[in-house]
Amino acid sequence: VRCQRWVENCRRADLEDKTPDQLNKHYRLCAKHFETSMICRSSPYRTVLRDNAVPTIFDLTSHLSNPHSRHRKRIKELSEDEIRTLKQQKIDESFKQEQKSQELNKSNQQNAVPAGGGEEREEETAPLSLEERENKDYLKSLFEILILMGKQNIPLDGHSVDELPEGIFASDNFQALLEYRINGGDEVLRKRFEMTAVNLEYCSKTQQKQMLEICENCVREETLREVRDSHFFSIVTDEVVDIAGEEHLPVLVRFVDDSHNLREEFIGFLPYEPDPEVLAVKFHATITEKWGLNMEYCRGQAYVVSSGFASKMKLVATRLLEKYPQAVYTLCSSCALNVWLAKSVPVVGVSVALGTMEEVCCLFHQSPHLMAELENTISALFQGNEEKGNELKEICHTQWTGRHDTFEVLVDLIQALVLCLDAVSSDSSVRWNNFTAGRAFVLSSALTDFDFIVTIVIMKNVLSFTRAFGKNLQGQTSDVFFAASSLTAVLHSLNEVMENIEVYHEFWFEEATNLAAKLDVRMKLPGKLLRARQGNLDADLTSENYYKEILSVPTVEHIIQELKDIFSEQHLKALKCLSLVPSVMGQLKFNTSEEHHADMYKNDLPNPDTLSAELHCWRIKWKHRGKDIELPATVYEALHLPDIKFFPNVYALLKVLSILPVMKVENEKYGIGRKRLKAYLKNTLREQRSSNLALLNINFDIKHDLDLMVDTYIKLYPEKVECQDCVSPNKTEVTENA
Repeated sequence: VRCQRWVENCRRADLEDKTPDQLNKHYRLCAKHFETSMICRSSPYRTVLRDNAVPTIFDLTSHLSNPHSRHRKRIKELSEDEIRTLKQQKIDESFKQEQKSQELNKSNQQNAVPAGGGEEREEETAPLSLEERENKDYLKSLFEILILMGKQNIPLDGHSVDELPEGIFASDNFQALLEYRINGGDEVLRKRFEMTAVNLEYCSKTQQKQMLEICENCVREETLREVRDSHFFSIVTDEVVDIAGEEHLPVLVRFVDDSHNLREEFIGFLPYEPDPEVLAVKFHATITEKWGLNMEYCRGQAYVVSSGFASKMKLVATRLLEKYPQAVYTLCSSCALNVWLAKSVPVVGVSVALGTMEEVCCLFHQSPHLMAELENTISALFQGNEEKGNELKEICHTQWTGRHDTFEVLVDLIQALVLCLDAVSSDSSVRWNNFTAGRAFVLSSALTDFDFIVTIVIMKNVLSFTRAFGKNLQGQTSDVFFAASSLTAVLHSLNEVMENIEVYHEFWFEEATNLAAKLDVRMKLPGKLLRARQGNLDADLTSENYYKEILSVPTVEHIIQELKDIFSEQHLKALKCLSLVPSVMGQLKFNTSEEHHADMYKNDLPNPDTLSAELHCWRIKWKHRGKDIELPATVYEALHLPDIKFFPNVYALLKVLSILPVMKVENEKYGIGRKRLKAYLKNTLREQRSSNLALLNINFDIKHDLDLMVDTYIKLYPEKVECQDCVSPNKTEVTENA
């Protein structure tokens, strides 16, 4: 009806036969044709038409005097009766609007709360006084400084007391920027602090914290508003990090925006709780109550965790699944499956091995000279196989600890690493500093520990069964689809290993002892095993049996169970819906059955009753396409098809599938939230990190509304504002005399 009204008012006879979908998709109307009362401005950055907005402002005669534009638009000439009808419609609408406003005023007057003396409180906002306007300008200046500090990653604190000689005072970074702005000619700040006591802080730590929380909430709200508009989203967490001495959990959200782009945005830190049950409650409360997201629309959850935290985050996922069954627990596309599985293994030796690998990789990346030394060592070791040597050199320059074959790479590299570290730690020249030489000695000792060697060899062999499967999960959309079908074969292989664990472990242990001999490492029994023998607990317990019971058996059992948990029936159904992507359809010869798998998303569809017919049309469209038309290969490409809105159910399904954490972000510029988070953590000292400033720094390109921040602060802390307004010149004089 609205489209018809717009076409009639525009007098475009050529558009009368167009459908509403065609009009919405292919035609736009300039804002100058609407009266200002029809436009709602919720913030300086968002302009929205009111629900009853109709264009009424038109110049229908200027084109007659312009020969170049005379035939540009075919304007319909209205008869006198039609003009009279349009006028009457406008009068009726104005009358209805006036009636509504009168009824609203009456109801407001009836519900008004009497104030002192029986006078009714006025609904309309009174104009600001001079003092109120000056105070708002002053607060705006403070917010501008805090936002600048956040975006530029400037810590609030300056020099610590220990760094300064006795009797010397240095202002913190916030106060220094405040003074710089005053000296630069900010009259609002100058006037405010000329009237303030000389020994009074410009802005107390408490006030800074309050204002920073408001900045953080306002910036976060810009992202959350887009998430709510999109309806469906997924929650992803990253590894636990240290923020000023306290452990925090970084939280990211995935959603499809108005431009059909899959985005992954950082929305804040959650204080980590050692008790998983408490963590689950606080995690849910923060997302729903503090951040205002409706978890009924959550369609996926994934947790990238460090070793030792996996079991706790799994319990959080379980608690959320109990409340929201459609929040599917999945793997995260940013983490290789084998690395994720290794971090979740509940064996201390595996956690120690992973930590050692990270330290070795970090040490060589920190020093180009050390990396060059490693390359020379690799060249010397692989003289007979230059191709393998060059491949390992290239791998060394990457974050090889995050690869699918990370344990295999380490087994190939371990001899070169040990030789290089030994050479550095024993070098008597001044080529290496004490820190580098000391770390090289410690890490060389760790790499040549027999327990470490057995651990990495067994992990390499166990995870070889999931390597190809995990690699496909991070591949193209078709690879992910077919990977879902191969899970049964992977589990079958692992179950076979478990049934014949004695035979498999014998081969693995033999490989570990051979590698140890190659490194001149003596096979020694672990301390636990020696103590057990001394106590005669099990005199027949050998080193091989010990590692079978303590490492091989629990690792294989755990990986089988984790694969079953992470690839639940719901998760596999969702992945099989990827046959909606035309390239996957083509590989299946267009013989697909998405209806069965899409049942889990039936309530998310705009027209579930027409799903079957719509899917048939979707298949026919691509099966009988033109020869020069390529099949879209990804969900991202399918969502950006120009006619995708003509398939509303398919569009809704593709949106939900794309936000599953297991699906990678196709366009890298929309997945920079995680990269910026890593950059912030890398570039900021632990004691200088701030959860508030971090959000401003990571989301530096999000627009912010200073007026909204000021108004929020005044509403939340009115006593602070009144206190600031009450500083008198007399107080300044007394303090100066003192």
